[in-house]
Amino acid sequence: MRFVKYVRPVAVPAVIISAVAPKELNISDSLSIKGVAKTVAANAMSYYSGTPEKFVDLPQPYYWWQAGALMGSMLDYSHYTGDHSYDKLIARGLLDQVGPDFDYMLPTHFGQEGNDDQAFWGMSVMAAAERNFPQPDPNVPGWLDMGANIFDSLAGRWNTTACQGGLLWQIFASNPNGLDYKNTVSNGGFFQIAARLARATGNKTYSDWAEKVWDWTEAIGMIDKFGNVYDGAHASKDCKDTNPVTFSYSASIYIYGAAVMADVTQDKKWTERTERMVEASRSFFSPFENATNIMYEHACEQVDKCNQDMRSFKAYFSRFVYAAARYVPSIKPAIEELWHTSVEAAAKTCTGGASGTQCSHKWYTGAFDGNPGLGQEMSALETIQGLLALDAEAPLKGGEIKTVRAFADQNAVKGDSETASGPAPTPTSESDSAAGSQTKAGTQTSGALRRRTVPVKGWW
Repeated sequence: MRFVKYVRPVAVPAVIISAVAPKELNISDSLSIKGVAKTVAANAMSYYSGTPEKFVDLPQPYYWWQAGALMGSMLDYSHYTGDHSYDKLIARGLLDQVGPDFDYMLPTHFGQEGNDDQAFWGMSVMAAAERNFPQPDPNVPGWLDMGANIFDSLAGRWNTTACQGGLLWQIFASNPNGLDYKNTVSNGGFFQIAARLARATGNKTYSDWAEKVWDWTEAIGMIDKFGNVYDGAHASKDCKDTNPVTFSYSASIYIYGAAVMADVTQDKKWTERTERMVEASRSFFSPFENATNIMYEHACEQVDKCNQDMRSFKAYFSRFVYAAARYVPSIKPAIEELWHTSVEAAAKTCTGGASGTQCSHKWYTGAFDGNPGLGQEMSALETIQGLLALDAEAPLKGGEIKTVRAFADQNAVKGDSETASGPAPTPTSESDSAAGSQTKAGTQTSGALRRRTVPVKGWW
C-alpha cells in the first residue's frame, strides 16, 4: 500500500446544533431535522459505553454486529448533520474491531460472527472510506483497503458445494444451524460491498462479482420478478425451499447495491431493478387503513414477535433507500410519499423515558408504546436524518478517496497529516478473489492485503 503525504487540511469548526425534542420536528426545516437527529443520536449512543480510547461491546441482548451497524448510523449522523462530536468515538469503535488481518474477522467474536455480521461492519467501513472519515492510526490500513480485505474474506467463502454458489449464513462450525442456510443478508451485504468497491476503485473485478452475486440471488429465487427479496433457503435442499419471509433490511441492502451499480455501469437494468425493489417495498408500509404510508416490519411487528435484531431493521431500510435516491432519482417520489409520512410518525413516538424523548417501535400507534431500545432509536435516527442525505456531499471515488489522519475539530499539532492511499488491493482475477470457493463451509481464506498488527496508543 502506497501513502503519499499531502498538506494537512485546514481545521473545520465543529457545527453547533441545538437539540430539539422529536415531537417538535418540522421536516421542512433542516435545522429542526438536525436538532431532532441530535437528540435521537444521543439516545442511541446511551446504549454504547465505549470511549475514544476503548471499544466496549454493547450490553446484552445486543450482538456484536449491531455495534457495527450503530457505527454506520453514527457515520451518517456525522456526515448529514455536520456534528463531529462523536467522530473520535466512532473511529475507535471501528479500529478496535479490525482483527489481526484487518478484515473484521476478530477471534474474540467468532462465536457470534457470521457472513452477515462481517458484512455489516464492512458496509460501515465503506461509508467511512467514501467520506474520507478520519483514520488516525498509521499502523492500520486505510478504510478503503480494509473494505477490500472484507470483500476478499467474503469472496473466499463463496460456496459452490450446493445451490451453485452463494454465501452461507454462518462461517464457523460452532454455529452449525447457519451452515445449512444461504441467506440474502449475507449475500446482499457481499453484493453491496462489491458494488461500492467497484464505484470507489473503478476495478471491474468488483463489478463482475456484484453481477455474479445478483444473478445467483435472482436465479435461485431469492429475488422474484416483482422485486421481493426473500430471507433465504437451505443448502441441503439445494436452495429449492425458499423461505418466503421478507424483511425490510434485506430488501434495502440490495436496493442500494443495485443503485450503486446503476451509477457504475450506466446500464438501465440496474435502474429498473432498483425501482422494482422499491415498489415491492411498499409492503412494509400501511399496516392499517388509518396508518397509511407508515413503515412497519410486517413479518413480526403486528404480532409482537420482533426480536432485538428486528427492531433495528427499519434503520437500515431507511439508510439505504435514502442513499439509493442519489443514483436513481426516479425513486424520490416514493420516498416523499412513504418516508416523509413515516418520519413524522416515528418522531411522534419519541416521547418516552425520563427524558421524554425515547423512541419506540410501533410508529403507527402515534405515541410511545412503552418498548424502548437501541434498535428503536437507530430506526428513528436513520429515518429522520435521512431527510438530509441528498444535501450532503456525495460518496467519493477514485483519487478523491484519501486517508485522513486529523479530525475536523482538531487544531494542527505535530504528527497530524493527510495522506492519499494508492488503489485498494486488486484481485488479479475472479478465481483469485474466490480462492476458497470450492472449500467446505467454515473454511476461512483470503488473499487480501495484510499488515502486521502494531499496537498504538494516543492517536490524538
